[in-house]
Amino acid sequence: MRYMSTRGQVRDISFKDAVMMGLATDGGLLLPEQIPTISNDELKRFSTMSYAEIAFDIISRFTGDDFPADDLRDLINRSYATFDHPDVTPVVKKDGVYILELFHGPTLAFKDVALQFLGNLFEYLLEERNQNMNILGATSGDTGSAAIYGVRGKEKINIFIMHPHGKVSPIQELQMTTVTDANVFNLAIRGTFDDGQRIIKEAFGDLDFKSEYSLGAVNSINWARVLAQIVYYFYAYSRVQPETESKLIDFSVPTGNFGDIFAGYMAKRMGLPVGKLILATNENNILSRFVLDGDYSVGTVVETLSPSMDIQIASNFERYLFYLLDEDSESLKALMESFSDSNSLQFDEQLQAKVRQDFASLTVDKATTLKQITQFYQATNYVLDPHTAVGVKAGQELSDPDIPIVCLATAHPAKFGEAVQQAIGKPPEVPASLAGIEQRERRCDLIDADTAQIKAYLVERAH
Repeated sequence: MRYMSTRGQVRDISFKDAVMMGLATDGGLLLPEQIPTISNDELKRFSTMSYAEIAFDIISRFTGDDFPADDLRDLINRSYATFDHPDVTPVVKKDGVYILELFHGPTLAFKDVALQFLGNLFEYLLEERNQNMNILGATSGDTGSAAIYGVRGKEKINIFIMHPHGKVSPIQELQMTTVTDANVFNLAIRGTFDDGQRIIKEAFGDLDFKSEYSLGAVNSINWARVLAQIVYYFYAYSRVQPETESKLIDFSVPTGNFGDIFAGYMAKRMGLPVGKLILATNENNILSRFVLDGDYSVGTVVETLSPSMDIQIASNFERYLFYLLDEDSESLKALMESFSDSNSLQFDEQLQAKVRQDFASLTVDKATTLKQITQFYQATNYVLDPHTAVGVKAGQELSDPDIPIVCLATAHPAKFGEAVQQAIGKPPEVPASLAGIEQRERRCDLIDADTAQIKAYLVERAH
């Protein structure tokens, strides 16, 4: 299996090199040159396989002969041994919807599914190549802690994570800043998540700097992140479909950076029988506007109850555009250059029709999110976190009544205790991993959202 950039200047690179490159050196995003397909017979087999076995089956199709099978199997098994549920991502049925619980990893968020794997993958590749790495990442809440927990204490890796100061939930901030391993650096930036994304693009775009300081990417610009997330769509299908008479399954995904739902899109292209992919957004609804109106123009970030989705520029969007434009790198490059200049893209009727074949979408505001948590709790005694509530609301509104709907539960409700308390009148149960977190030692530096300052900070502390 070989990899290429959406912008056409990087081609024919191995899976291992794609992981280490992160952002392609031509400024694009990496994708497999061919998408493997899964037959109906292979799909049926998944219903008797464990999560780790399905992960090995899917991931090995994208790694080619880059790894001995036993090494890859060991990487996967170690990655999911850290989860507190034997099914890794269990599916529960509540109030007519299936909920795919993606929050059983070390930081109680869906990002753990990919970042436990990526941390072990980086460790393996750095050992193999006798290299060090400085990971530079930005988070709107959950990526940061999941990345930190994926690489904390690993010898050949430093990790520098930026979060928008005062704009993540208190628990999200504590999960990052209470990890005081010597290789972990937390940076609270005076700005927004989009500022953090910009700094990453600029730092990785400085190819001399990227090379000299061995920058690595854990944001979902790294293909391995998306690949690990494809797995749970197949897993969910394998558990839900045998209980139903429908061949198709709908999925509803709370969406900020487009990585999670893009993984679903890739699963569908691989042959997973997906009916609708429902893209659920909060008030930061640039992606809903794109799906419904062909309008991808940047607005001002609004603070909501679901901060991990408080994003305007979705870093995985370029991957989807590549396929929307029939894999035409030149057209894509021109489009992204236009977007860089104007912060706006408009799509014609023909392209809009194609988009609506791939996605449905709904914007769910703050009041509706709270109401959804309240009503769902009253009906089922099940507590939704605010992000999951956005997805469940969109799923209930937009799914086909004859097709089962799987809603992705992207975070444990205890990460957003204030919103839950507001909705149901009491705080959610606190899992053991969060007990006493407020009393732990913390380490974090406050810094301007300035690329030169961030680079200087990294240089001082790099391997």
